[in-house]
Amino acid sequence: MNQLRRRLYQVLETAGGRRSGAARAFNLLLVVIIALNALAIVLHTVPDINARFPRLFIDFEYFSAIFFTIEYGLRLWASVENEHYRHPVWGRLRYAVSLGALVHLLAILPFYLSHFSSDTGLLRILRIFRILRLFRVTRYSHALKVIQNVAQDKKEELVISATFIVFMLIISSSIMFYIEHEAQPVVFSSIPATLWWGVSTLTTVGYGDAVPHTPLGKFFGGMMAMAGVGLFALPTGILASGFAQAMTRSRQKTLRCPHCGQEIQLHEH
Repeated sequence: MNQLRRRLYQVLETAGGRRSGAARAFNLLLVVIIALNALAIVLHTVPDINARFPRLFIDFEYFSAIFFTIEYGLRLWASVENEHYRHPVWGRLRYAVSLGALVHLLAILPFYLSHFSSDTGLLRILRIFRILRLFRVTRYSHALKVIQNVAQDKKEELVISATFIVFMLIISSSIMFYIEHEAQPVVFSSIPATLWWGVSTLTTVGYGDAVPHTPLGKFFGGMMAMAGVGLFALPTGILASGFAQAMTRSRQKTLRCPHCGQEIQLHEH
C-alpha cells in the first residue's frame, strides 16, 4: 500500500522535468480537462449554444466534478509522501489548508453546494468559483510558472508601486471633487463617486461619463492623464526587469572547476 501511495504521489505531484510517462500523460489529461472546463464556462453563457446542447453542459459538469473530486481525494491520501505532511492526520490537514489544495477544493465545492440551494443569485456566484480551475494550469505550464515566480520575486516592489498608485488615485480624485463639485454636483457628488473619474483618467481609458467642465478642472484632468502614463509604467518596468532576470537565470549554467573546486557561471547565447 505504501508503494502504491508513493507511486501515486509521483504521478500526481511531479510537475518538473523528471516526469515519468504516466505523470506526463496524467498532466496532459488534466490540462485538457481544465481547458475544456474553461471553454464550457464561456460557451454556457451563449443562449443559443446553451439552448441547443443543455444536456452536454450538464453531463460534462458532472464528469468534471467527479473527476476533480477523485483527484482531490487521491492527492489528499498521497500527500503524506511529502516530507512537509508526514503525519497521517495532521499532515493531511496541513495539506488541505495549503493554497493549492484550497484552490482545488473551491473549484469543486460549487457543484455540490448548488444541489442544496435554489437561490439563482447564489448559484451564479458559486459558478464563478469554477473559473478557479484555470489557476491549476500554472503548475503544468513553464510560461505561467515563470510569471508566478517573477510576481513572487518582485512582490515587494509591486506592493510599493500599487500603494503609490492608490495614493495618487485618492489624492487626484479628492482635488477634482473640490474643483468640480459646485459646477457638477451630480457627477462629482462625493469623493468616492469621483474615484471613478480618477480610475478612468489615470489609466488613460477616458470613458467620458465623468468629464470636468471648469477650466481648472480640465487643466488638472489633463495633467493627471499625462501622469497616469508614467504612473502605470512603474509596475510594467518592475515586471519587465523580473522577466529579464528570469531569462538570464534560465540561460546560466553552473560548472565546478576540477582543479580548484570554484563554481563557474556560464551563459548560453
